[in-house]
Amino acid sequence: MTYQLKKSFKMFSLNSNRELANEMAKLLGCELGKSSSTQFSDGEIQVNIEESVRGSEVFLMQSTSHPINDNIMELLVMVDALKRASAGMINVVIPYYGYARQDRTARPREPITAKLVARLLERTGATRVLTMDLHAPQVQGFFDIPVDHLIANPILGTYFEKKGLEDVVVVAPHNGAVIRSRKLASMLNAPIALIDRRQDESGETEIMNVIGNIEGKNAIIVDDLINTGGTITMAANALVERGANTVYACCTHPVFSADAISKIESSPIKELVVTNTIEMPEEKRINKITTLSVAPLLVEAIDRIHNQKAVSPLFE
Repeated sequence: MTYQLKKSFKMFSLNSNRELANEMAKLLGCELGKSSSTQFSDGEIQVNIEESVRGSEVFLMQSTSHPINDNIMELLVMVDALKRASAGMINVVIPYYGYARQDRTARPREPITAKLVARLLERTGATRVLTMDLHAPQVQGFFDIPVDHLIANPILGTYFEKKGLEDVVVVAPHNGAVIRSRKLASMLNAPIALIDRRQDESGETEIMNVIGNIEGKNAIIVDDLINTGGTITMAANALVERGANTVYACCTHPVFSADAISKIESSPIKELVVTNTIEMPEEKRINKITTLSVAPLLVEAIDRIHNQKAVSPLFE
C-alpha cells in the first residue's frame, strides 16, 4: 500500500524500539528524521535534532519500556526539543505505555502515576498520543489532548484463525482480562473460561478455580502484558491439571522481566504469541515465542491522523 504524505510530515524515533520504527518508516515510504540522543557520564540525557522541523507535523515513536525511566525522560526531552524548534504538531506514538498499571489509588497514600506521565507529556508539548492496549483503558481520560487507543486483538485473533484450531476456549487469566478475552473469543467463535485467583497479604498468587469447560479443549490464554510470567504460567498449569488438551497464550506487550523467559520455557504453554510493541533482546527470543508486528496497524493510524481521516475503523 502506498501512503500519501504531505511535505509537512516528519517521523522521528528514539532508542527504545528502533526495529519497529524502521519497519514503520519503510511501510510509510519515508526516512526517519535525523536526531541523536546521548548520555553524559552521570546518565543525563542530551537530545539533538539535526534537521529543521519548523511548522512540521511530527510523529515521534518511543515505547516506554525497560529501562522505563530513561525512556520516558528521553521522550520528554525530545518533545521539549521539538516544541522549542517550532514543530507544528507533536504526535507521540507510544506502542507500550509504561506506568499504566498505576491508574488508581488502590491503597492509602499511593500515587496515580499513569496520570502523572500523562500530565508530563501534555505540559512538555505533546499535542496527540497514539498508543496500544493500555493496561487500564481509563488512562485515556487522564489526557486533555486527543488519544487514539489501538488494540492488538485483531492481529492476535487473525493469527489463531489461520492456525485452524478446533475445540478452542479462550481463557482470561484474571478478572481484568475478561473483556479482552470475550473480544478474542468472539473473533474465534469460541467460548470463554476464567481463572479464579487470589493474592494473599504477601502478594503470592493462588489459583482457586477454573470457571468454564476446558476439558479436552485447546485453550488460548489472553492478557495485555506478561511481566514476570507468574500469572500466565500458573494459569497454564491449572488448565493442564484440569484436562485442557493444549495450552496457547498471547499478549500484546512482552515485558518479560526477572526470570519470565525461563518460566515460559519450562511451562506447558505450547506457543506464546506476542507483538513487537517492545523490542525483544536476542537472548529472550526462544522458539516457543512467536512475534507479530504491529507496524501495519500503527502506520495505518498515522496515515489517517496525518490525512485527517477517521481513526475509528481501526478500533473495530
